[in-house]
Amino acid sequence: MKKSLLATVFAGLLLGSGYLSAAVYKVDPSHSTVGFKVKHMMISTVTGKFNNFNGTYDLEKGQFKSLSGVIKADSIDTGITKRDDHLRSADFFDVTKFSDITFTMTSAAKSKMTGNLTIHGITKKVVLDVDMGGVVQDPWGNQRSGFVLNGKINRKDFGLNWNKAIEAGGVVVGDEVKLVVEIEGIAE
Repeated sequence: MKKSLLATVFAGLLLGSGYLSAAVYKVDPSHSTVGFKVKHMMISTVTGKFNNFNGTYDLEKGQFKSLSGVIKADSIDTGITKRDDHLRSADFFDVTKFSDITFTMTSAAKSKMTGNLTIHGITKKVVLDVDMGGVVQDPWGNQRSGFVLNGKINRKDFGLNWNKAIEAGGVVVGDEVKLVVEIEGIAE
């Protein structure tokens, strides 16, 4: 009994320290968020997210070997139905023609990830900041890992051009979109 308890404590310390072996993880959508922020009327920020997404990634000793994900564009959610319907329309995402937003990693360093982001049928290289949360074993025996990706894109680079000028100067929707992707994955 003593030996088993000691082995469990030692294993827990190793797991908590990120010494878990390499694994392929499936994104856990119930513990993850794919979010964004964009300026509105040049004076405030609209925050939104996508509710339907999936992905996988290969992680070894805290380093990404691969990562890919798919977001369903029609799952956009800013909390305002009328705005979300406009974002789904041909003025923005045109979800009837371009149902998926995809990201595929091409390289990664300790704190940076580069990949191909496809929105509205247009693919561009993007560089994202990586903040690793670590790797642990959950109470049910699953290996989990977590991380956050942050970055900025120009929506017009992806053909999301709709806008209107405002009388006081400026435009309704800012061009810069801040991405905040918080991921927790479960080893397969």
